[in-house]
Amino acid sequence: VQAILDFTHQRIAFDYMKADPFRTAFGGFSDGVGVCRDYAHLAITLCRCLNIPARYCTGYLGDIGVPRDPNPMDFSAWMEVYLGGRWYTVDARHNSPRIGRILMARGRDATDVAMSTAFGPAILRQFDVVTEEI
Repeated sequence: VQAILDFTHQRIAFDYMKADPFRTAFGGFSDGVGVCRDYAHLAITLCRCLNIPARYCTGYLGDIGVPRDPNPMDFSAWMEVYLGGRWYTVDARHNSPRIGRILMARGRDATDVAMSTAFGPAILRQFDVVTEEI
């Protein structure tokens, strides 16, 4: 699993401006750019090709225990893999353990756990999430 995470982390460059709702796992692989959803989809696909059960996770990932990011905090996607009788949280985008994840939903892929579905233009006017270590 770590080899898959390393490969995916190195293969895809993170860029909010390159988010594409139509990108597939193969698209993330071939485009070499994407957002956290693309990292998760590619790593999940590679795990499943090796018969490693994997599921998509979505929620919030705060800035606890890491240097402040100049970009505003946002929703995040990561994955869980089933090894040795239990599920483990892993994240190909960050590719290192993080604390402060707030899980909203699990599913097969991003479509299973969409935060919202809009038909036509939708404009997000403001979005604030604050997490604090307690």
